[in-house]
Amino acid sequence: MTPRSRTNQLLYQAELLLQVAPGSDEHAEARRMAAEEGALALTELALESLLREVTEHAALERHDWRELLGPEGESVAELQRLRELAARQGSWLSWLIGKLEALHASDGAARRRSGAGAGLIAVGSAAALGDELHACLREAKAEIAALRETSQEW
Repeated sequence: MTPRSRTNQLLYQAELLLQVAPGSDEHAEARRMAAEEGALALTELALESLLREVTEHAALERHDWRELLGPEGESVAELQRLRELAARQGSWLSWLIGKLEALHASDGAARRRSGAGAGLIAVGSAAALGDELHACLREAKAEIAALRETSQEW
């Protein structure tokens, strides 16, 4: 499988997990959280696959996103573009990196919905992780198309 195919596969699988219905039994909330964190983990794998894909011409030995997108990362045009995107507050990549850091932390990234089913009216507009991740994946796929085009020029 090519890096491009693997990236596409991982993105598709993440989207599939986000579509899994949690059900309505006593495990529904845990099932939703598991699907969200599973989709986030697949998105992390997709990010690393993408980095492998767009840096093929540079023949890098490692493709860890923390290293490549960090300030000491390789000097490759596609990586620089992604570093700038990651530094931009509100970008899909900035959001994703924050959620990936949370995923690796003790508390995890998924949260229980407060007041769900308890008859409380939720105030505010905190979107579920799954909804935010779905929007992130949509934006990421548009950026990936542009990155692939730039990478193919090499």
